[in-house]
This record gives sequence, C-alpha cells and structure tokens, in this order.
Amino acid sequence: MRKSFEHKTVPIKTEGFFGGKIDSSDFNERLDSYGKDGWELISATASNESQGRTVFIICIFKREILQQ
Repeated sequence: MRKSFEHKTVPIKTEGFFGGKIDSSDFNERLDSYGKDGWELISATASNESQGRTVFIICIFKREILQQ
C-alpha cells in the first residue's frame, strides 16, 4: 500500500526593528506543538524582503495520512 501525506505551511513572524529575531523558546514550543499533533518539520527558510530583511520564517510540515 502506498503512503499518502498532507502538508502544512506555517509562517512564523520574526521580531526586531530589522526583523530576523526570534524567541527560541517560543519557536521550539510551537514546533513541539505541531510535532505532538503528528506533524514533522521538513523545511524552514527565511522569507527575505529588501536588503535581506527577514520578516517570516516559513516552516513546512508533513504528516502521513493514515488509511482506514
């Protein structure tokens, strides 16, 4: 039987005047929360605006769709 997956994209806003700052404790709590719901982080990347300013970190998750 073939595995099927669903995906979720979650933008996480950065802080600071120029962006790019994250509260690592809050960030980890959010990732752990998705993990407890069965989501696996497969990618995280910064979304850059002008002059390399990071406003969001885009996290992409996947989880297997269980066949019944």
